[in-house]
Amino acid sequence: MKEDQYTNELLEEQEEKTDYRALLFRYLIHWPWFVLSVVLCLAGGWLYLKRTAPVYRITSTVLFQDDQKNGTNAGGIANLQELGLLNYGSSNIDNEMEILRSKSIVRDAVCHIGAYIRYSTPGTFRDTDLYGASPIEVDFAPEDAERLRTPLELDLTRQADGKTRVQIRINGGLPDEEVQTKLLNSLPVALPTRVGTLTFQAASHTLEVGRPVAEATRVQVRILPPLAVATDYQSSLTVELTGKTTSIATLTVLDTQARRGEDFLKALVTMYNRDANNDKDLIARNTARFIDDRIAAVNGELGSTEVELESFKRQAGLTDLSSDAQQAVSERSGYEKLSNENATQINLINYLADYLNNPDNANSVLPVNVGLNDPSIAALISQYNAQVLERNRLLRTSSEENPVIRRLTADLRNMHANLVTTVSSARKALLITQANLNAQASKYAGRVSSAPTQERELANMQRQQSVKEALYLMLLQKREENNIALAATSDNAKIIDAPLAAGAVSPDNKQVLLAAGVAGLALPAGIIFLIGFFRYRIEGRADVERLTRVPVVGDVPLSDRNRGGLSAIVVRENENDVMAETFRSLRTNLLFMLDGPDRKVILTTSTQSGEGKTFVAANLATSFALLGKKVILLGLDIRKPGLNKIFSFTNRDRGITAYLAAPDTTDLHSLIRPSGVVDNFHILPGGTVPPNPTELLARPSLDRLIAALKQEYDYVILDTAPIGMVTDTQIIARTADVSLYVCRADYTAKGDFSLINDLARQHRLPGLCTVINGIDMKRKKYGYYYGYGKYGKYGKYYGYGRKYGYGYGYGDSGHAAK
Repeated sequence: MKEDQYTNELLEEQEEKTDYRALLFRYLIHWPWFVLSVVLCLAGGWLYLKRTAPVYRITSTVLFQDDQKNGTNAGGIANLQELGLLNYGSSNIDNEMEILRSKSIVRDAVCHIGAYIRYSTPGTFRDTDLYGASPIEVDFAPEDAERLRTPLELDLTRQADGKTRVQIRINGGLPDEEVQTKLLNSLPVALPTRVGTLTFQAASHTLEVGRPVAEATRVQVRILPPLAVATDYQSSLTVELTGKTTSIATLTVLDTQARRGEDFLKALVTMYNRDANNDKDLIARNTARFIDDRIAAVNGELGSTEVELESFKRQAGLTDLSSDAQQAVSERSGYEKLSNENATQINLINYLADYLNNPDNANSVLPVNVGLNDPSIAALISQYNAQVLERNRLLRTSSEENPVIRRLTADLRNMHANLVTTVSSARKALLITQANLNAQASKYAGRVSSAPTQERELANMQRQQSVKEALYLMLLQKREENNIALAATSDNAKIIDAPLAAGAVSPDNKQVLLAAGVAGLALPAGIIFLIGFFRYRIEGRADVERLTRVPVVGDVPLSDRNRGGLSAIVVRENENDVMAETFRSLRTNLLFMLDGPDRKVILTTSTQSGEGKTFVAANLATSFALLGKKVILLGLDIRKPGLNKIFSFTNRDRGITAYLAAPDTTDLHSLIRPSGVVDNFHILPGGTVPPNPTELLARPSLDRLIAALKQEYDYVILDTAPIGMVTDTQIIARTADVSLYVCRADYTAKGDFSLINDLARQHRLPGLCTVINGIDMKRKKYGYYYGYGKYGKYGKYYGYGRKYGYGYGYGDSGHAAK
């Protein structure tokens, strides 16, 4: 009852606490690997810093021209805007920022500075970028570079005689790779290849003032597709407004060459302004062409009217009109003036309708501000021109099959149809107005009915002349205004702060070295953790205590003594080595568990063969015998007797099996043998291997045998079969008081402890406890654990883990006895 209570307390679930000291020692014992790993990782980080080109952040500030945020422009441009000549609409800053970082603009900037041609010279750790400092410059058309399947590689070597050796590698790495070698006697020179023409020239003709020329004798050149380079720049380019109420944006780009990044940002703004100015010039040129055509037509009509008027006056001999006619005419003049203005608008509407219906002008921008007074038509024309410009811009980098372009084309058709409808409606409205004005003028026609026919005809001719003259003068004015606008076009973007590199942003030396140091610590720690995580065998007490609540009563070291015969007995009289101390400790713990005068029987077993249960049983019996007690060791592993190897018995010798088979006719004392180690230590071997060991052990004769031995001996130790392989031990357990379960370091699988826990939970083995055998103290992981945590004092006085090892086994060193 007391035993059950003790076992239940041991098996009670408790909160598992982490042993941080043991965890620390687990990694600390491998400190040389940590030091080596940190040194190697730091060396790798240093080499990475040496081989990695620094990346610079280049920034610039740009002002976008935006009427909504910056106010109107000053001077003549403001006057033209008031006349409606430059009414292109206020730019949307967000759209302009997207246009600025569009792939087409970025590609133009890349081509402008030649960033798709990279120069470098070999260095100790990495190649040195020679942007703007190469002694020889290479020119290759961007159109040819765009067709390259792989980078075009050139190797230029300046020889001592002043000649230049050129090696050209085309389609490197592809099946059709081609390598050409040329010797250039002088520069400049052009070399035709199957992918395009290469031009070589001395850099002194093209370098900026103050930029030094490298003295490299070998220059490596790589020519990349400009679009691929533009894609890289576009991914690192950012355009951000400095505030919500401003039109000032900050441009930022990353580049491994600071000067190239600065030149790129300058070229980017230049290409953006050129593209925007081209759009403005396109509208202005189309407007100028329309005005010139109309001036030529009106000029011809005006000339014909003046000739007719001159001929009519000469034939009629008109010099003056009567006062009544003059008065009637003056009354009618107001309506005639309105009629003339309305007629001018009708003519302009007719001209615009003809221009819209002309197929040659399809998908072209329309003339704006030609004198029409209808604001709705002017607004529609502005929207239509914006759509045309957007479609033309997208067509530069795409085809008409692009879904966006197709949508824009459809929208243009709809807007064109809307314009035609609107113009037609406006024309009808003007015709109605004209009819009303004519009706009002007809009321005064009767007052001059008596006037000569010549006077009426003269008035009609003068009216036609006035209409043509007013239209002609207006067109001349518009042409001059358009010419001024064409010459005074301003840039959309203005650089406020010139591009400037703010220093290298990557790699960060401190962060890289810190990461390398952390990696140096984490790498071995991770390896040690993974090794421990995937290790399926126990290593020592810490593993056993995590796997089971069954108490550990001893740790048996691995011995370096000879393996065989009685040398397996490592506990000797008058010897105080570490093995003797180990088994004394184990004996003391077992004596604590055997706390009654009738509790004398100790059972030893293990999960499988080879874990050292026989070795532990024999030396434990010797330790009890050295205490002055009478001890007998029974070889109850009758299937494979392990005591025979230690005490030189044979399977033919009579032993326990003879008594169990015939207890009434067999003399028990005749079967007992002296151990040859200590006088009061005896052996009862297993004897002949029977055909029915399980049934033999289940007989009552075993109980009679144990009862008889308990009367004669102070302690009875049973060496039983591995419990994980046969059921013999569970049958024998009925006679035991304490069960000593032997496991072996680096041999017993962790999964075997599920069996131990089941045996303890189901009370199949009485007084169950464990002992760890075969701990190799020469290994650091055991030396640190047991030296610091368990037996440090013995190590000091007896050279624990130095002179002797741990445990015992047969054969090669490191194999524990069965």
